Amino acid sequence: MQFIHNDLGHRSGGEIVEITLTSGANVRLMDSSNFSSYKNGRRHTYIGGLAKTSPLRLQIPRSGHWHVAIDMQGLRGSTRASVRVLPGALPDIREAPLSAAPGLVRELTPPSPDASGRVHDVFISHASEDKDAIVRPLANALISEGLDVWYDEFTLRIGDSLRQKIDQGLAHSRVGLVVLSASFITKGWTNYELDGIVTRSVSGEQILLPIWHGLTKQQVMDFSPSLADKVARSTATHTIEEIASEIAELIRSKSK
Repeated sequence: MQFIHNDLGHRSGGEIVEITLTSGANVRLMDSSNFSSYKNGRRHTYIGGLAKTSPLRLQIPRSGHWHVAIDMQGLRGSTRASVRVLPGALPDIREAPLSAAPGLVRELTPPSPDASGRVHDVFISHASEDKDAIVRPLANALISEGLDVWYDEFTLRIGDSLRQKIDQGLAHSRVGLVVLSASFITKGWTNYELDGIVTRSVSGEQILLPIWHGLTKQQVMDFSPSLADKVARSTATHTIEEIASEIAELIRSKSK
């Protein structure tokens, strides 16, 4: 039996294993005992199954030595795969409904039209390195929900003014998203600048929805302490489609 094997070594319970595939395949996350049974054709238990979408994220249930096996049994063709363990344990983020975040959707002060005369439902602020991995799929998922999305103008590069970019995006959009990732936090923006954008010092109103991508709560806290306590969504706990659906539902509820 042919299969792709990734020996993860000793891992801690709660860590997230991300598997990226070029086509559908059977994915099994197993401890050493079950992996031995699997490769010898014996009965075994595993976490995972047929992966039809990529990337696939599986949570390690307990500490120990873990393996990932990927095969095409019962399927046609072949696949290539990459496997990584996301840093730290499952992120601890606030799972309050988005409707609980005050000011997330701009209602009292309608956004102004942009140069083309349009008002956008959502803008996405992100580091340029994250466009392929998350931003374009997220934008497409939001568009599929019937939303008007503006994100190309808000690609952030070293030397850009984060405050100016986000203020401009909020001026023309109802909801602001900021994709926080390792690439984002290495851009050199200060905690003060980001905290000043996300938190209004007088009212405490949340004006952006952070999307955590491949970050733990500790990493977010090290970057921006006040941001770590905001209502947020994480690609480790939600699919892109789930995030897009929740945002679309929020906007539609505010439009009634």
